[in-house]
Amino acid sequence: MKFKTNSLLAGAGAAACVLLLPALALAQAAAAPAAAPAAPKLDTGDTAWMLTSTALVLMMTIPGLALFYGGMVRKKNVLATVMQSFAVTCLISVLWLVVGYSLAFTSGSTIIGGLSRIFMAGLTLDGVHDLAKTIPETVFMCFQLTFAIITPALIAGAFAERMKFSAMMWFMAIWSLVVYAPIAHWVWGGGFLGDWGVLDFAGGTVVHINAGVAGLVCALVLGKRKGYGTENMAPFNLVYSVIGAALLWVGWFGFNAGSAVGASPNAGMAMAVTQFATAAAALAWMFAEWVTRGKPSVLGIISGAVAGLVAITPASGYVNPMGSLVIGLVAGLVCFWGATGLKKAMGYDDSLDAFGVHGIGGFVGAILTGVFAIEVIAGEGKKGLIDGNAGQVLTQLWGTLVCIAWCAIATFIILKIVDALIGLRVTTEEEIEGLDINLHGETIH
Repeated sequence: MKFKTNSLLAGAGAAACVLLLPALALAQAAAAPAAAPAAPKLDTGDTAWMLTSTALVLMMTIPGLALFYGGMVRKKNVLATVMQSFAVTCLISVLWLVVGYSLAFTSGSTIIGGLSRIFMAGLTLDGVHDLAKTIPETVFMCFQLTFAIITPALIAGAFAERMKFSAMMWFMAIWSLVVYAPIAHWVWGGGFLGDWGVLDFAGGTVVHINAGVAGLVCALVLGKRKGYGTENMAPFNLVYSVIGAALLWVGWFGFNAGSAVGASPNAGMAMAVTQFATAAAALAWMFAEWVTRGKPSVLGIISGAVAGLVAITPASGYVNPMGSLVIGLVAGLVCFWGATGLKKAMGYDDSLDAFGVHGIGGFVGAILTGVFAIEVIAGEGKKGLIDGNAGQVLTQLWGTLVCIAWCAIATFIILKIVDALIGLRVTTEEEIEGLDINLHGETIH
């Protein structure tokens, strides 16, 4: 009997415990601190692709752009020209570490970033950036650095063969912080142009319009080269330029497909449309030159290829192959006109057609992005479909005009300041003899 009573008590106790379990669990949950948010999960595939893309984009400047530009100047200025690309790579890398990255890609205002990453403060081994949550922030930072390097390096094509090396270094340093970093923030880093809905997948506005407009201002402020229009200024070695253009083409897959910030279907489409637009633009320029001048030139076809690369850059994450084909064809024809007819009509000396190819090509690409865009990122992990429309074209136009205005005004002011302090241009004697021997004490044979 005692055993039976104990059994009944035990059974009642067990039932009570079962009934109390949900209440106890709720009480424990209320008393426990809120669970920490899950740490971002780094993806090794995305990281590997972005490491590769970073190397590809760096290759675009050194040796790609250095050879492309170096082959197009006269023999007496080859070393000075490749030196510009190499020195800019070093200079911008240090400035990016000090403050450039922070100004472009940290939260501050819609005008400029903050200072939370000054001297790379707070950059950790496994930290991520909100714009790239599957790769380490160190990789994202280095990828964006390669864009910050090539943009000012492109400007040098406009003032080739006549600017002081010291003036070039001061100009590039100030320009990268006053012009490039803010515009990168406006479009990509949480700024007002991104909020407006301006589409720039990989840098048509931030890189190419920016560099092209700055190049045009430089060409106008410095004036023409001595003997321009009367002396033979044919390229020294177009083989160098072909190799440089080929390196630019290959590296551009990192530029455009890398801007997907991961090994994704979007990266695959960006790679495909980059190839088609580049080929179409090269052929368009070649045939335009063939028809108007009687012969297709090597310089023409490689210039057309670069024009296509430039124009597809803002659109590469948003268009399909047929859209890219049209963008390439239009860019090849319009940039051919820009580098020949427009330059001749306006009478400026854009030595290596930085404005004719990058400024005009970037503008064409930015506007046509609004025409042919079919897919945009609508939020984290989501995609929205749009048809190219007048509203998006107008948004693209406003975005480009804002960037053009700021770039032109700021570039002009920076040039005037540098000119007042140390002078912009080499002497007539130094220019005639060549920049290689006078600025660097070296020559090629």
